[in-house]
Amino acid sequence: MEWQQLLGFYQVAKLGSFTRAGEATYRSQSALSQQVKALEEELACPLLERIGRQRLRLTPVGELVFRFAETIFALSEQLQAELKARQGGQIGRLTLAAPFTTIYHLFPKVLRFYREQFPQVQLTILDRSQSEVITLVRSGEVDMGIVSASQAPPDLTARRWLEVETFLLTPVGHPLTREPEVTMAEIARYPLILPPKTPTYPRRSKMEEELKRLGLEYHIIMESSNVELSSLYVEMGLGITLATLVKKELPELHARQLAFLPLTHYFPPDWITVLMRKNKLLTSYQSAFLNILLGKIQGCPSDGVVGLNR
Repeated sequence: MEWQQLLGFYQVAKLGSFTRAGEATYRSQSALSQQVKALEEELACPLLERIGRQRLRLTPVGELVFRFAETIFALSEQLQAELKARQGGQIGRLTLAAPFTTIYHLFPKVLRFYREQFPQVQLTILDRSQSEVITLVRSGEVDMGIVSASQAPPDLTARRWLEVETFLLTPVGHPLTREPEVTMAEIARYPLILPPKTPTYPRRSKMEEELKRLGLEYHIIMESSNVELSSLYVEMGLGITLATLVKKELPELHARQLAFLPLTHYFPPDWITVLMRKNKLLTSYQSAFLNILLGKIQGCPSDGVVGLNR
């Protein structure tokens, strides 16, 4: 089993196509095809099977070989990182993906602290929706992603980070702020600013289902997937919106004349989680980032401000 054969198969399996694997490895599709074929002949088993004209799927043996390759390459990356660290050079890469609001509010102090501890790690941070984060983690294109626990799929590992709650955002002094517990009937009386109606934003679907069940008419005056944008228009008096927040006291948003009304009687608390592939071997500097993020390393400031987009 040659290294290049294993690497070629691994890239094809990870990216799901010979074309994308060729672009990633700067090799022709025919060269990759020959490498995979040679590996299959050596193992006397097919590793990949085609589904239609474009898609590839791992065979049961292919799954075993893929996990073996993933372990080997992770160990190789870890070894190279340790050797480069001893030489004082670049020790490796860490790629992260998260929604905008998480990156904007929750990452800055953590990343600043991490860069001080690991200046030789090459960081890449991607602003993506939760569904895109899941796709990137699943494909192995990022090391870690940030999604809510309610969105985390069972085929990936999710480590709890911060507990979040759902609030109704209104302008300060809004009539709803005088209610002891806001009801759907009261919410329906005002224009709503909600995220797009997609699986990425389940709270909108749940809210609309309840409104329809109660036979309530309602008006969506604006759609926005960004809580920052939504809260700006709430402050202007355009409407009211839902937001998923780490905690009620939010210095940045409180300065903008907003009220936060808890909706835990409709939406149970959730968690922001760190998403990774199952059985992923982390290098020492990747493990360090995870431990910093989860508060397991002393001296790291915790942001704890706003949660995920919706």
